[in-house]
Amino acid sequence: MAEAAGRSVLVRYFAAAEEAAGREEERVALGTPTVGALRELLDARYGEAMRLVLRNGSFLVDGVVSRDPDAVIGERVDVLPPFAGG
Repeated sequence: MAEAAGRSVLVRYFAAAEEAAGREEERVALGTPTVGALRELLDARYGEAMRLVLRNGSFLVDGVVSRDPDAVIGERVDVLPPFAGG
């Protein structure tokens, strides 16, 4: 699958996110390196299984948990599923 030109970001998946992606990590190119752009890419690439994770999960961007679609991603982002109790 071809990716749009842009910044290369390492995406790491945990628990249910890893199951949905079928891998622990991958590099993706994002034209606009934001949480919103990554969310759209993952939704399109992995479909319903990832959509369920992203609905209540979050992203760890530079050590800070974020759901803000405008948050800018640096070199790496972790996709975190929802956790019990928080």
